Amino acid sequence: MSESLVPFIRGGGSRPLIVVDSREAASAPKVVKGLRDAGVEVSIQALPRGDYVISDRVAVERKTVKDFVYTLTRRHLFEQIFTLKEYYGCPLLLIEGYMPIVYKFSRIQPPAVWGAMFALAKGGIYLIHTTNYKETVDFLVTAAKQEQLVEGRRLRVHPVKKFRSLADAQVFFMASLPNIGYEKAVALLKHYKTPMSALLNVDNWAEDVHGLGPKIVKKVKGVLETPYGSGGGEGGT
Repeated sequence: MSESLVPFIRGGGSRPLIVVDSREAASAPKVVKGLRDAGVEVSIQALPRGDYVISDRVAVERKTVKDFVYTLTRRHLFEQIFTLKEYYGCPLLLIEGYMPIVYKFSRIQPPAVWGAMFALAKGGIYLIHTTNYKETVDFLVTAAKQEQLVEGRRLRVHPVKKFRSLADAQVFFMASLPNIGYEKAVALLKHYKTPMSALLNVDNWAEDVHGLGPKIVKKVKGVLETPYGSGGGEGGT
């Protein structure tokens, strides 16, 4: 008798836990709500790597189709994903959205998209595709149950390794701010030269740096100017 491809997940028992990056929680509130509605315990933290941590070996980086196509013009996507592989034995890239939309992009040809996906797969990055946030929630819930309830694996967030350079530490610091991320952090540092100068000029970000609008500036200022313990809420949600 052959073994089932998908292990049987028993009802009841402990609730699975998923750690969600605080920036991801702010940009994908429907996913976070869906996880909680599905009975998952959600912990929102500033993760050094990945958007969702499911166990000691599984971490997920989530990209919408548009984000994935957009970042193909930047080397950072591959660096980000392959760095995730250094920390977790089973790194997943989850691409959410309607894939045929890639044929409507004028700057990026579809072969470049498929080529990038093939390169990631060859490099040991597992690719998952969902069509909407509801399927994303279903996948994350199922994966967490398999890892934690069926296989008994513990959830562990692996700490970031020592920075290779001062520049890496500066980028990480700026990228940890709400809705900033790697690319905007680099843009800010290129414009203002130092993190201190960038923070002192936060009111000018929307005018000085492309892609930084008033909403992002408001969220960043909320983190910088709100007294500790008086912000209310969790992890910037």
